Amino acid sequence: MITPLVAGLLVSPFGDDPAQTLRYEKPAEKFYEAMPLGNGRIGALVFGGTKEERIVLNESTLWSGSPYDADRKDAHKSLPEIRRLLLEGKNKEAQQLVQKTFVCQGPGSSYGHAKDAPYGAYQVFGNLRLTHTEGPGQEPRLGLYLPGAFAVVGEITTAFVSKPDEVFVYSNPVWNRSFTLTFDRAENCTITSKGNTISVRGQLKSGQSGIEGVRFAGEIRVVLNGGTVEPVGNGLKVNPTQGYMIIASLGTSMFDKGFEKTVGQRLESATKKSLLNLQERHRKDFEKFYNRSRIELPWAGSASQKPTDERLVNNAKGAHDPSLAALYYNFGRYLMISASRPDSPLPMNLQGIWAEELQTPWNADFHLNINLQMNYWPAEITGLGDCAKPLFEFTKKMVPNGSKTAKAYYDAPGWVAHFATNPWFFTSPGEDASWGSTVSCGAWLSAHMWDHYAFTGDKKFLKDVYPTMKGAAEFFLSMLIKEPKHGWLVTAPSNSPENAFKLGDDNLTTCMGPTIDNQIVRELFTNVHKSAKILGLDEDFAKKLEQTIPQLAPTRLGPDGRIMEWLEPYPEPEPKHRHVSHLYGLHPAFEIDVDKTPALAEGARKTLAARGDDGTGWSLAWKINFWARLRDGEHALLQLNKLLRPTGSEGFNYSNGGGTYKNLFDAHPPFQIDGNFGATAGIAEMLMQSQPGEIILLPALPKAWAKEGEVKGFRARGGLTVDFKWEDGKIVSHKVSGRGASKVKVRGPGLVETR
Repeated sequence: MITPLVAGLLVSPFGDDPAQTLRYEKPAEKFYEAMPLGNGRIGALVFGGTKEERIVLNESTLWSGSPYDADRKDAHKSLPEIRRLLLEGKNKEAQQLVQKTFVCQGPGSSYGHAKDAPYGAYQVFGNLRLTHTEGPGQEPRLGLYLPGAFAVVGEITTAFVSKPDEVFVYSNPVWNRSFTLTFDRAENCTITSKGNTISVRGQLKSGQSGIEGVRFAGEIRVVLNGGTVEPVGNGLKVNPTQGYMIIASLGTSMFDKGFEKTVGQRLESATKKSLLNLQERHRKDFEKFYNRSRIELPWAGSASQKPTDERLVNNAKGAHDPSLAALYYNFGRYLMISASRPDSPLPMNLQGIWAEELQTPWNADFHLNINLQMNYWPAEITGLGDCAKPLFEFTKKMVPNGSKTAKAYYDAPGWVAHFATNPWFFTSPGEDASWGSTVSCGAWLSAHMWDHYAFTGDKKFLKDVYPTMKGAAEFFLSMLIKEPKHGWLVTAPSNSPENAFKLGDDNLTTCMGPTIDNQIVRELFTNVHKSAKILGLDEDFAKKLEQTIPQLAPTRLGPDGRIMEWLEPYPEPEPKHRHVSHLYGLHPAFEIDVDKTPALAEGARKTLAARGDDGTGWSLAWKINFWARLRDGEHALLQLNKLLRPTGSEGFNYSNGGGTYKNLFDAHPPFQIDGNFGATAGIAEMLMQSQPGEIILLPALPKAWAKEGEVKGFRARGGLTVDFKWEDGKIVSHKVSGRGASKVKVRGPGLVETR
């Protein structure tokens, strides 16, 4: 039974806390203007149309493609020759040989167009359309209330995706005019209607003959307080007399052989509950995550109360609206809770769980040379470390394929992962030598496992993930070679992600020992060594790591004072390239530190100055974190404001194209969600940073935020929770809780260092 009792509660987002609400005075016209909802598996985007409401539905496991063996079994036979060429400085010839013998077998990711190929692509589930047949529909207002995870259309129409009930719900408790409800999908789908339910069945292409692709099912039901529902074609004609509720249950065969039964059971269970019951179960569940942390930044009066799209425009013009940054921070946390729950079947992809295409950009896969990792940067510090569990489980499941790839290409033990992967754990090098040979991606994923332990102190977790981390270290112990000039141990072959260097008249990418690899491998060996000591395991292996670490190529300054990206100070064909991978040691690692390595920190400043302040969305987000680690709040805010530039760009733009869409989705462009999470992490890094035994409060506070502010629920390494307030740029109160809180050093402006 539908009840209007909650209607007043859900209208309240309009005009409420500007750091908690997105609101607009007109409906969305495009995907990146719509309101995102999700429960870690089901995603929805609500447009709020006045005549026709469009709702894009997603299910995180709806992927085309299928498992296929992309390893070249004899690739390792060409490895000695590739390395010989690299050691002799013949990078061009080495790259040609890599392209010929050392890329994946088959089409790989099909250069981001694998919808019908074995690699596959994440795809939209379909569109749900509600068309009003009696005059105009809702009022032209649209909003998203973050604390409760409700979208609001007009005055009292609401939508949410429930985790407890695993369904999408769209409702209006008082509507009494007729409308039609239809569902559409461009291909591979059968739609039928019966009674008050639309049924969806389909199967995606596997990309391989004789192999079954992922099957999917949806059940969409209309529930009325009064009135009639009748099938019309493949849709429903709805004549309510006192409101309606639309409930959708979705599922696929990827991890559930009985998915059709599961979909039906979830629908039946949900439709037996009242709207109030569904809403309250959803709200309480979401708040358990959302309320773990919050930040408050100064309000700017009427500027903060404008519609969200106007706030973006005004901010770009220089308006003072600090709470917009707080809104963006809260929105990033909201997206993580909505797209990645502890039991989510997959980690977040390039678009989280939200897509409207069949051929999504770059297949909306899991890019491993920063993008998947960036998705989870905010998890630990914001108190959402358990939401990163899908990433940890996914990484562990990559090991079997990664072990085969390590053997096939490097004749090495352990496991390896390269540029990108999919739900079937593709670990082979990519199809192009210019980017597909990035070899340190699995080690980067392993860093997230150590970081979770560093934040929580959970030894049971560390013991569980230790074999995965150890396997990554075993691989590099075996595959590293000595470069000829200094005798340092380096990777070969590899890439500095997606960037090129000039050698003679050629722009090349294949190299040995790019700086990012050296930094990641050093971090990996250090973390695995510490883990072995903590767990009392593998004494000999730990000793081997300890002995090897000093032999790794160090991070160095070039003749111009910048951090060198490669072993040699090669000229750069694109000096302002979007990737700044050689500053991995500054962030997310701690190898470059203002206090401990001031010369390298200055080199990082010069590197960032040379790269420039523009870039794609995720690149701008990474630069926020870089400048925060350099404790330059003004420059960090400059980068954040560049990221918040409003854009409607739909094409692919790799230079100076980054910005923010109306619904606060990050614009690479096109939409790529890692920038949202990278910037969320960056805002947190501006306000607090931690290393074992030390917490720095307000390390990069810009003047615009200095008047007053408060943080509650930040997490620090060592299993600590931190709350603090500031006024006029100085800490006025702080509290550190958790085991070991009395031993940690806390410092910040206006604060005497404490233990």
